[in-house]
Amino acid sequence: MQSGISNIDIAIVIGYFILVLCIGFWIARRTKTGEDLFLGGRSFGWGLIGLSLFASNISSSTIIGLTGAAYTTGIVNSVYEWMSGIPLIIAALIFIPLYLKSRITTIPEFLEKRFDRRSQLFFSGVSIFSTIMIETAGALYAGTLVLQAFFPGLEMWYTALGLAMIAGIYTAFGGLKAVVYTDAIQAVILIVGCSILTYMLYQQLDFSWDKVLASTPEGHFSVVRPLDDPGIPWPGLIMGVPFLGFWYWSTNQYIIQRALGAKGLNHARWGLVLAGFLKVIPLFIMVIPGAMALALFPGLENGDAVFPYLVTNVLPVGITGLVLAGLISAIMSSVDSALNSSSTLVVIDFIKPNNPDLTGEDIAKYGRITTVVLMLVAALWAPQIQNFTGLWDYLQQMFSIMVPPIAVIFLVGVFFKRGNAEGAFWTLILGTGIGILLFILSENDLWHVHYTMNVGIMVMVSTVIFVVVSLMTDPPNEEAIAAFTYQEGLAAQGTEDLPWYLDYRTHIVLLILLIGYILYLFW
Repeated sequence: MQSGISNIDIAIVIGYFILVLCIGFWIARRTKTGEDLFLGGRSFGWGLIGLSLFASNISSSTIIGLTGAAYTTGIVNSVYEWMSGIPLIIAALIFIPLYLKSRITTIPEFLEKRFDRRSQLFFSGVSIFSTIMIETAGALYAGTLVLQAFFPGLEMWYTALGLAMIAGIYTAFGGLKAVVYTDAIQAVILIVGCSILTYMLYQQLDFSWDKVLASTPEGHFSVVRPLDDPGIPWPGLIMGVPFLGFWYWSTNQYIIQRALGAKGLNHARWGLVLAGFLKVIPLFIMVIPGAMALALFPGLENGDAVFPYLVTNVLPVGITGLVLAGLISAIMSSVDSALNSSSTLVVIDFIKPNNPDLTGEDIAKYGRITTVVLMLVAALWAPQIQNFTGLWDYLQQMFSIMVPPIAVIFLVGVFFKRGNAEGAFWTLILGTGIGILLFILSENDLWHVHYTMNVGIMVMVSTVIFVVVSLMTDPPNEEAIAAFTYQEGLAAQGTEDLPWYLDYRTHIVLLILLIGYILYLFW
């Protein structure tokens, strides 16, 4: 059994970096306009969309965190992975046809068309801040910590800047197409590498599931946890996880931009459903290996050290480099996706409306400049997180504050046609304000409700605000909002001439059955 990183492994990682940069620059030569940069010329097929969605969602902290949590506390956090299929199904059935018909480039643009520009600017501003200061900087910070576990001599600042520059360069010049193509490669590397690790761990346990179960405490493999569980209590599984998932997979520019770049409605839907199936995989190649490690290597004190320990102590030379390349892939795919989506929001939602005469080439130029600026901001902030770990924890929990009002104005706003611009705007303002108040109360030990249940509570509060304010003010123009609200037959659009086995609704049924079976297995 080898321990450490060999020169062969390092060569594999360097080769991966060179490959990614070459692909990025090759695509950059074909990226001319703003639509090329931000939507890949609307040319993506379903396979690229599905793989890119999977890769951009899986970060290094996800891999480390899922494996470590499975080792220390159990598999409950895996619900964020395999239950992602539910919000992806909602997006495929309802929101993707509305988005594509609207010909939008950013999700906040949809709010402008459905409500008004105030809601667009609020949502876009929140999205840019959270994506750069939390998603991008967080990916760089966590990725640097992961790499330091393998290469202890690395400096935080130089490593974060190096990762940001590599991802930022090919993203700035190649745009979303470079992001999607590199993401697809990164997804394959990640799945193959982690699958090999899982196989070798299971092999050491003589392929005996009973040995895995015997080494874990009672309830370790249960996702339905007691009310006092610090991870995800069972009410949070119902009240919080679905809405957090809906916001992430249906309204988040960082994610949904790939579907906006689809070559057609069916490819967008097939890609989303494929992503739903792919999101089941981490349960088996990232979560369960953590439980296997408990049987093989008991006594590891730090959960975050479990995955690096497995990579350096279980895998042979060469395969270690492949898995490490997969880990770096997860970092890069998160960073490039966040940079591209944020630059899209800045240019399309803020710069273009104030400069209506910009050409496609001008928009591409602004997009590249914005990407580089945001790359530097994220790289500068990432090392500072180590000095403000308490603040960073707070920022992560802020997602539970900003999600409910956003989820409501999208989900309720599409079905409640009486909902108007005033209702949406005040839902965002008051819903976010009340969420911040609950956050402050909980941090001062005055509110003792788990954050996942807070999400459910704030969804109900935000719904009341949206409905009441809308009913108290003038109704919207029905004709003006017709194309941006639910219509009969929306789910069937584009499927009229397809055989049953190509109908995305058939795939949805299979995905629901798979999710239900996993819930049954790990109840």
